[in-house]
Amino acid sequence: MSTLPATGEPPASASHSPQAEDTRPRPRRQQACVLCQQRKVRCDHKHPCATCVKARVQCVPASQIQRRRKPRFPERELLDRLRKYEDLLNQHNIKFEPLHPRDPHRNAAVQKEPPDFHVEASHDSNDEPGTSTVAVSSPAATTTSERPRVREAKRMLHTMNQEFRDCTDGDSSDDEVRGVVFKKAWDQAIENDDHLLFGFGSHQTIVDMYTLHPQPLQIFQLWQLYLDNVDPLLKVTHTPSLQKRMIEAATNVLTIKPELEALMFGIYCMAITSLTEDGCRAMFASSRVDLLAKFQLGCQQALLNSRFMRSTNRDCLTALYLYLVSVRPTTAPQSLSSMLGIAVRIGQRMGIHSEAILAKSSALEAEMGRRLWWSLILFDARIGEMADLHATSLLPTWDCRVPLTVNDSDLREEMKESPQVQGKLTDVLFAVCRSELADFVRHTKFHLGFFGPGLRPIKTEAQQDTEGAEMDSFAKTIEDKCLKFCDPDNALHFMTIWTTRGNLAKYRLVEHHFRYSGSPLHQAESQRDAALSYALRMLECNTKLMASPLTKGFIWMVHSYFPFIGYIQIIQHLKWRPMSAQATDAWEVMNDNCHALLEILSVTNIFFKLLTNMILQAWEAREVAYRQSGELLETPQLVSSIRHSLALLTPDAGSHGAGQSCPTVDIGFPDYPTYYDLDMDHLDWSTIDWDLGHSETGAFKHEEQQITNALR
Repeated sequence: MSTLPATGEPPASASHSPQAEDTRPRPRRQQACVLCQQRKVRCDHKHPCATCVKARVQCVPASQIQRRRKPRFPERELLDRLRKYEDLLNQHNIKFEPLHPRDPHRNAAVQKEPPDFHVEASHDSNDEPGTSTVAVSSPAATTTSERPRVREAKRMLHTMNQEFRDCTDGDSSDDEVRGVVFKKAWDQAIENDDHLLFGFGSHQTIVDMYTLHPQPLQIFQLWQLYLDNVDPLLKVTHTPSLQKRMIEAATNVLTIKPELEALMFGIYCMAITSLTEDGCRAMFASSRVDLLAKFQLGCQQALLNSRFMRSTNRDCLTALYLYLVSVRPTTAPQSLSSMLGIAVRIGQRMGIHSEAILAKSSALEAEMGRRLWWSLILFDARIGEMADLHATSLLPTWDCRVPLTVNDSDLREEMKESPQVQGKLTDVLFAVCRSELADFVRHTKFHLGFFGPGLRPIKTEAQQDTEGAEMDSFAKTIEDKCLKFCDPDNALHFMTIWTTRGNLAKYRLVEHHFRYSGSPLHQAESQRDAALSYALRMLECNTKLMASPLTKGFIWMVHSYFPFIGYIQIIQHLKWRPMSAQATDAWEVMNDNCHALLEILSVTNIFFKLLTNMILQAWEAREVAYRQSGELLETPQLVSSIRHSLALLTPDAGSHGAGQSCPTVDIGFPDYPTYYDLDMDHLDWSTIDWDLGHSETGAFKHEEQQITNALR
């Protein structure tokens, strides 16, 4: 039996066991000396080494030389730490005085979300400020509370850099990879590609830009037209600051910066768009079509010169938006929707969709960013409807809040904080009301059910609220908050009242179809009557806007929101119950609406042909029903005018009186050659020419004028 030595040491065999060898500290790897590292030769790790002896220089071990790092900005490190600690204090609801006072309106009173609906991306409690995920909540209810703290979406490069910065004692700024590095690399690698949208060669100027500008006097006339007819509805430009720049630019158009020049041409385009043909000739002694073509060309070239596809300049995006609004009447909705997708993506790159990013801007820039984002999104949503697309622009995946109800004069460039809301009836009333309605709708169950079913809350049948409860609550709120204070004799207030009420009726109809689609209750008489009432309300509000002299300057906006789905609902009901009391009211409402539209409808336009064929389908069903009952039926002016116009278009068809079928008209759809066979359930709405006020070609102008005179 073996015994341990007197010294207490283990046997030699034990000391050399594999387990013992594993526990021994391994020798530290020796570094080459400085000279060998510089020459990139093998070092024998002696002192001095053979290389240094041969070179007759002092041998300096690399371990004695500390790595030199680039100087780190101490202010940046300090601010990063302060933001982190402030964020932690906010998370635990600890009151403190922040380094930079927060925007008092960033958490302004908003509507509470319903308890059953909340969409929030996951985040950790240790998320860095500016890198956390965005929390999105619904403003569907009417009571007020503070908006949840704004969170910014994570950025991969920032997160990766933060990881290595936190685990490094010293500075690591030279190791960081920033997004700006990639942007500069792409700019150097691909210099010119802005021609992708407009098709011109990169930075190729077809004509000198100064030749496309109007005379200085005309510039001021166009600016005033824009302020009167366009700015009150869109509010995407800040009048006090922009007017100074416009005056300076008008005196010397050769030295205008490309971004401002693009915005000026966008303003010219919208000013002409807001005029009638007669008004344009009277003011500028030129046709509306010619001036629009000239200014739209100028806007395209100015956008190319400003490299708008890569720009984050607000003037540049505003110019692109105004240009797209001006080309709407002559552009297919599908094409315009694709172009709007570019504008929306540019806005997202700028960050105007995110409150976390907007909060870093000045009060003026942040507020104008909100106005531009909402105006852009609302236009995109409307074009999506016209193109029959499954538009998702209004889904609650972004958190830009509704613009403040403040005048342009309340916003100044030097302001550090957003201004206090002073009153309800400001010059941004129209833009705020329609933004608030859209902000409400995008969180409703029916909108999410149509466009974002994955975001829709799950409810049991017992929890289902009654039809219209959400809309009733919001309608009362908007009436009490804004509409009841409006003056019907004020053009902007009148436009706000009837546009808002018309949109409320439209969304009630949408909610109705969402609730009862595929249900046996959809065919019930009470449900059909309810849907008809919503559609009639849409037409009544549209008639108010079309017929009033107050909206003369705003009629370009009214044309963009023709209540086509209201007509579809009414006509389907009239074919179903041609002799009901509601049918009589419906014909009166349609007659009034079409009378208001008579001045702008182009009889050679495919939209006019489609609409008239739909109306004649319903009228023929009514004629047949009355003929069978033996009752007398008076033909409304609407039907008489349509028949007369169709007779002028097809002179060989002869005259047609009441009770006789109208001549068949080819409306441009191969599957639906006549009004008799028109199937609205299978009609391709995206092929419709939605421009109510323009003929398809100049060849029809003389014939159109004759028909219009006859209708009058």
